[in-house]
This record gives sequence, structure tokens and C-alpha cells, in this order.
Amino acid sequence: MSKEQSYQNAASELLRLVGGKENVISAAHCATRLRLVLKDESKADVDGILKTELVKGQFSTGGQFQIIIGSGTVDEVYKYFIQYADIKESTKNEVKKAADQKMNPLQKLVKMLADVFVPIIPALVASGLLMGLNNVLTAEGLFVSGKSLVEVYPNIADLASMINTFASAAYAFLPILVGFSATKMFGGNPYLGAVMGMIMVSGDLLNAYSYGTAITEGTVPVWHIGALTIEKVGYQGTVLPVLAAAAILAFIEKKLHKVVPEYLDNLLTPAFSVLVTAFLTFTVVGGVMRTAGDWITNGVLWLHDTLGVVGGFIYAPLTMTGMHHSLLPVDIQLIAAGGSFLFAIAACNNVAQGGATLAAMFCAKDKKMKSIAVSSGISALLGITEPAMFGVNLKMKYPFYAAMFGSAVGCAYVTLTNVQNISPGAAGIIGFVCIKSGGMLNYMIGILISLVVGFAVTMALSKHSKFKEV
Repeated sequence: MSKEQSYQNAASELLRLVGGKENVISAAHCATRLRLVLKDESKADVDGILKTELVKGQFSTGGQFQIIIGSGTVDEVYKYFIQYADIKESTKNEVKKAADQKMNPLQKLVKMLADVFVPIIPALVASGLLMGLNNVLTAEGLFVSGKSLVEVYPNIADLASMINTFASAAYAFLPILVGFSATKMFGGNPYLGAVMGMIMVSGDLLNAYSYGTAITEGTVPVWHIGALTIEKVGYQGTVLPVLAAAAILAFIEKKLHKVVPEYLDNLLTPAFSVLVTAFLTFTVVGGVMRTAGDWITNGVLWLHDTLGVVGGFIYAPLTMTGMHHSLLPVDIQLIAAGGSFLFAIAACNNVAQGGATLAAMFCAKDKKMKSIAVSSGISALLGITEPAMFGVNLKMKYPFYAAMFGSAVGCAYVTLTNVQNISPGAAGIIGFVCIKSGGMLNYMIGILISLVVGFAVTMALSKHSKFKEV
């Protein structure tokens, strides 16, 4: 059989197994996966799909029924799939919009947070890596006992200072990035969102990091507007206030576009949108959302400090449902305040999933499952767990239990040793570059523990009579 015929056969068979063309709303593909939105996912024959030639795995998330086929092959299968299904070619964004209609309110909230924060992660990663480089240059005892590289080589002090300036910018002006991304997501003008972010970190305001000291000393600056007394305090390092401001800004802007005459629209709509949003932010919304953000962050900190090992058992199901994206605002706010523990916990989970999947390669009897386990296990070690989790561990069940246990043990270690990251990144074996210099060794120990325990427990469970036929 030629390659072309195998693509045609796979496309035809997959269309039949997902319930026929009557059950397909839209279809797109990414680098490795066929992304479908189905009218009724219960009509799909998952077991049959997994046995289809060229298919390496399947999972469903965010309203999308995704079939893992592989790079260089998925686009060929997709070409015939849309032809046989008699549907037009869709972009990933179009498929996402169709999938959104099938989500419940909680899923929509999680997706909204992901849509806002995922686009700005590269900027935060860049700043975080530069921050890590600065830490390498200035950390005492990292290379020379009792001294930093800057102290040993004074001629690089200015270089370290310059790198520190470059590194701190994204977090110092975080509301600008969030304002742009969130306003765009809410359907408003993203540049107005950026302006709103600039207002919230303006140099005319008291820096948020000095707010506590100013309260103690009674020196908080204020505006007196009529009967109102409004604190002139910035929103450095915060997330929820600018999210709320972006939503209000987009709402007001869209309403004004409908009522302001066209010849005045470009003049009045931006000005009134920013004015009203900024006033509401500094008088009501900002303070409420700042407090809410502090409560959420303190709640996560409490869980970490008192129930650290439980994080290992919690994070894997969060990843499975996509709800781990809801922790992005907390992670970013903690990083802006000096460091977050969430990255190390995520990495322990990912590596534990990888370890369990690689062990499953030795335990599985099916040749196709063994092949999938190799590639997806390596992927999980590098921070991408969906193929491993959905393609192997959840199907065989006991590797998923083992991964959760391995994750918990690793999380206990990184919690006890207070491993913190200074930027987002790929939460896996190469994630040490995002960790504070003093915690890099403990980070590597933590993920090694997760890997070994996940692997060993999977092998042990595979000997149990309950799982021997899997």
C-alpha cells in the first residue's frame, strides 16, 4: 500500500469512527494532532480510533476531540478527512470558537485565563532567564566559596547591573502586558488596554511594593475629588485588577462604538473608554480585585505551606482537565513578588508522568502502545504531558496512579527545600534554567525523585494480578 493510500484509508476510517460526517462540526490540525469539534463525542468509537493505522493517541479537552497522528502525516490525513466529510478547511481559531460553544462556565473561565496569559509567556520567560543569568553572576558561593562572580571579577559588575535592568522590565510593567492581551481577548482595542496598564503603573503613583510601608508611616498619597478620597497607589505585580479593568474597558468601548456618531467615534470613544475605566479602577474595582488576588494567592500559599505533598496528587487531575491554566495568574503574581513554587510542582508532575509512561513501555503487550509510550514519555520529560497522559497512562490506568504518587513524593521534596522559579518555562528536565540559583540542585533532585518513583511504582503495579491483562 502506498503512503497516499494509507492517508486516504486512515481519513475514511477516522471519519466513520467519529460518527460520520453528520457528527463533525469543524476540523483543523496542528503540528501533530487532528482537532475536531463533534456534535456528540459519545458517538465516537475511541477504541476503534486507537487501533486505526497512523493513530498514536487520542484525548478530548476544551471541547475539542483530538487525535494524535504525528508531524508530517497529520496534514496529509486532514486533507482527505475534510474532503470525505464535505466540510471546508478551518483554522485552529475557528475550531476553538466552535469548541467554546460546548464548554461549561468553569471551562470557559479556565480557557479565558489561558488565552490571556499564554501569549505573554515568551516575554516573561525571556525576562526570567535574564534574571537567572543575573542570579548566576551575583549569587554567593555558587562557583567560589563565600563570594559571587561579581565580587571575584569586579569588571563584570556593570554587566550584571545592566542584565538586571533588562530582566526586571517585564515584571515591573506586567499590567501593560496583561492589559494588552486581556483587552484583545475581550474584544476591545488592545492598545487602549496597554494604555490602561500604563496608567496602573504610572510613575506618578506610589509603587505598590512600597504600599505597606506607606500605610505604617501614614504617607499614602491621595487624590481629593469632591467628597471622594482616592489613594494614588500603583498595581505593580498584580494580575486580577488589570484583568477586571480590561474587561470593563472592552465593554465600554464596544458600547460606545454603537452610540457615538461615526465622525466622532475615533475621537471620543478611546478617551471616554480610558477615562471611565481608569476612574472605576482607582475608586472601586482595583481595590476589590487587589484584595481578591491577595486572598487567592494567600490561599494557594497556605495549601503549599501546610499540605505540600497533596500538591502532587492535585496537580495531575488539574492538568487532565486543563484547569492548571487557572493557576497561571497566581504563578505570575508570585514571580513578580520574588518567586513562585508552582513551577517545581508542575515539573515534578510532568516528569513523573514521563517516568510512568516509559515504564509502561516495558509493561505493555501491544506493540503500538509501546511505540507511543517511547515518544510521549520523552515528550513528558520535556514538559508536554498530554500525549503521555491521554495516550498511555490513563488508558492503562495504573501508570497514571503511579505518576500521581511519584509526583507527590517529588513535590514533597521541592516543597520542603523551598524551590522557587523566577520565570515560566518548560516544566521538565530542562526547567532548571527558570529556577533561583540556590534551588537548582534541589530542583534536579526533586524531578529525579518523581521520575524514579513514577517509573518504579508503575513497574511494581504491573506485576499485580489486577493489571496483568492490560
